Amino acid sequence: MKLAGQLRPIVAALTVLAATACVARAEEANDYPTSARAEYVYGCMKANGESRQSIEQCSCSIDVVASIMPYERYVTAETALSMSQVRGNLGVQFRTSEQANTAVNDLRRAQAEAEVRCF
Repeated sequence: MKLAGQLRPIVAALTVLAATACVARAEEANDYPTSARAEYVYGCMKANGESRQSIEQCSCSIDVVASIMPYERYVTAETALSMSQVRGNLGVQFRTSEQANTAVNDLRRAQAEAEVRCF
């Protein structure tokens, strides 16, 4: 009886710790704003057909991307891709920047993984 009384606080502490870890992991997985997820799915559907199947595949794809790279990194990559389309000096800076190229490569790797898992 005495052993059971000693284990209760330990079990309670472990339960709280596990619940906290689950909440933290859920917050990390959902750090992309809904608008960013919707924009990604919309663009993906435009590229892959506008069907129910493509909604599911594209939704899966952004979930995989979000699980691989943090939102801040995703924004950097999207900005670099967008700005690299600009002509002139400004576009050149984004096309030749090591930081921009690394972010874009990270995004492309995440999208390739999403393609394997979702399509």
